[in-house]
Order: sequence, then C-alpha cells, then structure tokens
Amino acid sequence: MATRKHQKPVVAIIGGGVSGAGVAFHLAQSGMLGPNQLFVFEPRERLGPGLAYDTLDPAHRINVPASRMSLMPDDMEQFQRWIVANNAVSGDDDAMASDGNLFPRRSLFGTYVNAMVQPFVDSGEVVHVMERVADVRRRSGRWLLSGESGRQIEADILVVATSHPSPSAPKALVDVLKDHPRFVADPTDPDALDAIRSSDRVLIVGNGLTSSDIIASLALRGHHGAITAISRRGLRSRGHARMAQDLYGDFVSVPARTALALLQRIRQAILSAEGEGRSWHAVIDQVRFQGGEVWRALPLAERRRVVRHLRPFWDVHRFRIAPQVEDASEQALRAGRLTVLAASVEAVRSDGVEIECRLRLSRSGERIERRFEAVVVTTGPSHGGIIDSQPWIRQLADAGYLSLDGTGLGLSCDNASRALGSSGEIAPSLYISGPLARGTFGELMGLPQVSEHAVLVAAEIGDALGVDQSGPLSVSVA
Repeated sequence: MATRKHQKPVVAIIGGGVSGAGVAFHLAQSGMLGPNQLFVFEPRERLGPGLAYDTLDPAHRINVPASRMSLMPDDMEQFQRWIVANNAVSGDDDAMASDGNLFPRRSLFGTYVNAMVQPFVDSGEVVHVMERVADVRRRSGRWLLSGESGRQIEADILVVATSHPSPSAPKALVDVLKDHPRFVADPTDPDALDAIRSSDRVLIVGNGLTSSDIIASLALRGHHGAITAISRRGLRSRGHARMAQDLYGDFVSVPARTALALLQRIRQAILSAEGEGRSWHAVIDQVRFQGGEVWRALPLAERRRVVRHLRPFWDVHRFRIAPQVEDASEQALRAGRLTVLAASVEAVRSDGVEIECRLRLSRSGERIERRFEAVVVTTGPSHGGIIDSQPWIRQLADAGYLSLDGTGLGLSCDNASRALGSSGEIAPSLYISGPLARGTFGELMGLPQVSEHAVLVAAEIGDALGVDQSGPLSVSVA
C-alpha cells in the first residue's frame, strides 16, 4: 500500500437505500469528511427508503417491531421514539398489534432513515447524486464514476451498497407469459398488482415474505378470488411469538463445524426451550444474534450446504411476517380462498387471457392441472444474477475487482468488508455494504444486522482515510 495525500479525499457510495444511506449517515456524523467529499448515487428522490422501504402499498408493513429497528445499533428504540415524537402513525389504526408492538407501514421506516440523513444532504456534507451509475473504472489510483445523465465523480474510496437483483421468474412462465397483462414478474414495481381483477384466480410462485405481502395487498384491494401459493417445499413464513422471550441457547462457545451439527444443535435447543415453556422463536433469535460467529465457524463447503439445504427453513423462521400481514393469510386460509402447495411449475399454456399450468407436486411427483387469470412471481432475490444485474457491476467484475462469493449469496469480501476480486486479492479502496456482503458475514438481511454492518463499513473507511486532526487527511490507496 502506498500513501498519497489529498486535501479533500472523496468517498462515493453507489446505492442510497438503508445500506448506503446508513454508511453515509455514520461517516457524516463522525465529522471526518467535509462538504463535497461524500457522494451517494441514488436515482430516487430521497436517500434512505431504497427498494425495501419505497413502497406506498398500505398493506406492506415492517416485519420487525418498531422498537427493534433503528439506524443506530446502540439505540434500538430510536425509530419508535421518532414515531411517537412525530405522531407518525396517526391515521394508521392497524399499526399496533394485539401484543402492543408497533408494526407501522413499511414506507415509514424509509421516511425515518431519510429524516436522519437529510440534514447532512441539506448542509452539503452528503451530496445526493440523483442518477443511476452508468460506468465505473479505475484511473490513476482513483475511482471514476459516471452517472447516466453525465455527472462524473472521482473518488478515493468506493462503496457498493446496492440491493440484490429482482426475482428471477421460472423460464417456463417467462417463455409463455412475458406479454400477458396479468403476469407480474417483479412485484416490487409500484403498479404491479393494478391489472389483477377482484375475482381473478391467482397463482403466486414463492411462499416467503413477499408472497405474504401480495396476499395482504390483494385483500386490501378487495380481491376475493382463489389464490394458490406454491414453493418447492410448501413452507410459509412464520409469525412472531405471542409474548417477548429471552434469547435461548449457546451456539458459539463450542461452535458447530458442519451444517448437520448446526441443525442438530438448533433442534435440540428448541426441544429444551419448549420443555421450559418457551417457543422456537427464542432459539432462532439467539442463532440470529450469534449468527456472525456461527457462520465464520463453518468451512466454505459447510456454508454451501447450509445455503443449499437449510436456508429455506431458516428463512421462514427468521424472516417473520407482521401480525397484520399474517392475519390476512390466515383469514384467506380459513375462508378457503388460499391454497398452499409444495409444488413447481412444469408447463404453461395460455390463450392470452386464461393461464393453464401443470404443477408437479414435490412430495408425490404427481402432476395436477390448474387454471388461473394472473401469476405473480415472489421467488426472492436472484442471487446468481448479481454480476449481470447492472452494467457497471459486470464492468468491475470483468476488470477483476468484484466476484461472487463462494456461497453464491453475494459479492466476495473479507471480514473488513473490503471487496475481493477474481484472484482473491483485496480490491483497492473498494467496500461492500449491506446484503451483498451476506456470503462473508452470514446474517445480513434483517435490519438490525444491516445497521450494524453500516457502522462497520463506516469505521473501516475511517481507518482507511487515516484521519489526522493535526494535518491533512491521508488516504491509503493501492
């Protein structure tokens, strides 16, 4: 590493959702950078909401109690205090669940994150570049970023804080339904459900959090047609515990070294917890809390086994649905409008209006025929498509600065969140923030972990900047 001095080193962040806005907030709050030294490329009008919290659908709610969501990991109740101080759930009569926890509409958390970072934007300490990134290249030891509208920034440090690609629809569906008016390949589009009529028979491909959101959204829109939700295992996202519980179990004192040993230990802990009158929630929450250490203890081959065999079961227990969203699915089940199957799409035919699907049942191998008027894909992020999701990511990968991590969950990086290139070497002054670093850090999809990771990345950048109060900032670059 060589050291070059700049009076004003520059940090550029690509992605202004919670991951990118969080890093920008902590850097700006630290005071280590001045005006025109910190740039965030984000095409949305506000920093903070990103894809996850930019929904205006009133049925979409945060899936963690507000008292456990915050941009400040050492002050987890900050968001809830902000809600109270701003009377922010006024008019949302369903925000409070029966257990007294607040589950406000998801967009409200995005508004809160923006409220935290916007003062730094107003002061010029954070510059919001409202463009998509078109081009990134290394030039003379710095990063040259070009926006789609022509804005160019030269940066000493670059942070990739984008989200995972949208769901990847099964090829059998895309080939036949790509032009069908009620084929929703990406439910994150703001008007994705507008074409679905109230009596339409709907097929939802995927059974996770997004599937539950779709069911709740359709119910709020007055939809009363039959819904069939399928996934290979037929697993549905679970709800929250009926009452607060202390964390239960110890998974780090003698960490598991194999996926099977980890599974056995979790199952045994759940049995012990139930014997003491607790639910599985207390155990899964402990695994989540200790998740970083649990993940690091597993060799790469065992991490891959966890991803291949255990992740679907982990996801439905770890990523729970808000009580209001859970109620919508339970009501649909009780009314007979919702059917959940362990199945996959084997063949599709359509006359442009009706959609006929042959479904293969996972357990028996039996084939069944079903007719629908609409299909919604909620299969979750397309992890394998990260490199090709945006041209500039492909560009950095081709140049050897980015690569997929060994588990296939995100981009490769080290424990300081520094990007690892195709050769396995640390890419110069390049960091990964948020869920794309999941392959290295393990549990990095839930908000508490994303907030903690933003703090880590900001601290690592501070170390790289080598802030010296007695003189100019020195920047360590390759």
